[in-house]
Amino acid sequence: MTGAATTGGPATGAVPGCIVRTVLGDVPAADLGPTNYHEHLFQVSPLLPGDELDDEAASGAEARTLVEAGIAAMVEATPTGLGRDPEAVARISRTTGLRVVHVTGGHRTEHYPDGHWLTTESEDALRVRFTADVVDGLPRSDVAGRGPVASTPDGAPVRAGMVKAGVGYWRISACERRVLAAVAATARDTGVAAMVHLEYCSAAFEVLEHLAAGGLPADRVVLAHVDRNLDAGLHAELAATGAYLGYDGPARHREAPDSAILDVLAAVVDSGGLSRVLLGGDVARRSRYRAHGGIPGLDYLPRRFLPRLADRVGDDAVRAVLHENPARILTLAGTDDR
Repeated sequence: MTGAATTGGPATGAVPGCIVRTVLGDVPAADLGPTNYHEHLFQVSPLLPGDELDDEAASGAEARTLVEAGIAAMVEATPTGLGRDPEAVARISRTTGLRVVHVTGGHRTEHYPDGHWLTTESEDALRVRFTADVVDGLPRSDVAGRGPVASTPDGAPVRAGMVKAGVGYWRISACERRVLAAVAATARDTGVAAMVHLEYCSAAFEVLEHLAAGGLPADRVVLAHVDRNLDAGLHAELAATGAYLGYDGPARHREAPDSAILDVLAAVVDSGGLSRVLLGGDVARRSRYRAHGGIPGLDYLPRRFLPRLADRVGDDAVRAVLHENPARILTLAGTDDR
């Protein structure tokens, strides 16, 4: 396996009739294809000055590199209030053929300026907002009153297909607790899965406890950035809860070499955790987009990392990670025609 994301074909492990909610509408989970579970086409945060992703043409060009490298689908992981642009994402999806599942929800507190309206909303107001994003459609732009719903090029609503939360380093703030509770309720009531941003994989068990208290089981949760703490034993324990483990640190060589991530992934596979592994790039920076003159670009994951992973764990395991696992977690729980 060289220079391509996968051996191709649909996700054979997906159950017929199950659906995934993308920005262009609901699709059979079996048709999702090789999936990057965590990426950003648009993002503006006070934590990332100068690294704004706010250019549709550049994001579209970068998305096309994913498709050319063999990735068929991705999760747009930018939640409420951070420069997301659902209509532009829908246009990019239509133009490139890349299937995109868009999140709703909120991020960890530091991503919002003091007094931002999202950080002051009640748990119930957040639940109503996030649920509406899934059921009725994402707002065209993020304002306190939601505003008009975003539309696809065909005039249909652009709906969220996943809900996100974020917590700090060994800290879950009062705002983050409200978001977690609203995320659990939204996922429970609409059938979408939840993604949670972790800082260095801290507070993972505590997050799962908060979500479970809200009626959301671990097998409907993705723990993002587990590879910011390369502890294979911890990862095996988390996989044993049923939670999905999001590995999205390739090309972050200042934090850890790709070889270290590969070592932990191989250990998790050997310990029986293969069915809980997801892969993403989380490039998330203008300075890392080749379309903006940076490197390594969105296609680093399929072109540079995945061939090395296949050499370590084999093509069948890579297929499970790219096809079967994302199709399973992104399938709407409950009725097939939700």
